[in-house]
Amino acid sequence: MTDKDLNPSSTHPPLPPTPEGEQFARLRLLRSRRVGIATYKRLLTEHGSAQNALAALPEVARAAGVSGYQICPEGVIHAELRAGRAAGAKLIMHGTAEYPQALNDLADAPPFLWTLGDLAHLSRPMIALVGARNASSLGTRMAKSLARALGEAGFTIVSGLARGVDAAAHLAALPTGTAAVQAGGVDVMYPAENTKLAEDIAAQGVRLSEQPMGLQPMARHFPSRNRIISGLAQATVVVEAAAKSGSLITARDALDQGRDVLAVPGHPLDARASGCNMLIRDGATLVRDARDIIEVLSWSKAAPQDPPPAQTPPTRSLRETAALHSEILARLGPSPVAEDQLIRDLNVSAGVVAPALVDLELDGQIARKPGGLLARIV
Repeated sequence: MTDKDLNPSSTHPPLPPTPEGEQFARLRLLRSRRVGIATYKRLLTEHGSAQNALAALPEVARAAGVSGYQICPEGVIHAELRAGRAAGAKLIMHGTAEYPQALNDLADAPPFLWTLGDLAHLSRPMIALVGARNASSLGTRMAKSLARALGEAGFTIVSGLARGVDAAAHLAALPTGTAAVQAGGVDVMYPAENTKLAEDIAAQGVRLSEQPMGLQPMARHFPSRNRIISGLAQATVVVEAAAKSGSLITARDALDQGRDVLAVPGHPLDARASGCNMLIRDGATLVRDARDIIEVLSWSKAAPQDPPPAQTPPTRSLRETAALHSEILARLGPSPVAEDQLIRDLNVSAGVVAPALVDLELDGQIARKPGGLLARIV
């Protein structure tokens, strides 16, 4: 496919794109400058196909004030596909039979995933185990114990291939099935100390990434990676986490996606447990062993007329917090808004809104401006 193909001079109607040609064009569209997932989906909806969207993209960019815009060159996509073949990786596209069904209902579902390993692990029920990179010996022991027991119960264990809790969970789940979601390219070994583990996961489980082949992970890629971890899983279990950790971002993603959140309690004086203790305080299910997790998932599947037993840990507070986050973000944009006006519009007390604003500010989703103003970071 060439740029000439996108603007045919013939007056005859163009032939419908082949599946291979449409996949190539969609990947090219996604890799084009300034095209994120939301823009990608909007362009496909408005123009009917990726080839039509590519043809329209320079004009769309010009209307947005971007001059001299060029779409992603074909050679870049050919190089990415060659790199995938060389690594033995498989590219799966959203909407195809091989794409993980758990991700289909996400508003920001990855349009493409590069995978290495056995895709059958992605069709089984999944549970995410996440936690601290500098995990304690008790934390890694707990992660291994949970992963082993849940794997034997039929679950694929999902995590992020980081050191600490992630690595412990993957290692224990290798015999039964594990999925590692990577922040960089699926062929990039990060951290280097987990190279052997990553190779074993590709051989016995599955590795996946939404990033291009060969991409070295950067700080901004990890929050995006976290939403895939939580999105794949029926529940996210935080084993050990500090108060301002990436694991809590994964927990918030899980709540926003309608998944269950559970946490392993820790000693109040251990900073590595403070995030888990905060989650439990706010309504996350307390985890003592794998049976607690399996019971919660069984209750979640119960019919509405069959309420869970009375000892079910409350989850309302945590879900209400996630709903408040969403409502705040929906009311904010790039133009600053006065905080007191936002509180009045929400019709919620300042004492309830203030902690939510702190959460969103720490998460990098909103920014405070001079004069008591707030703006959403886009």
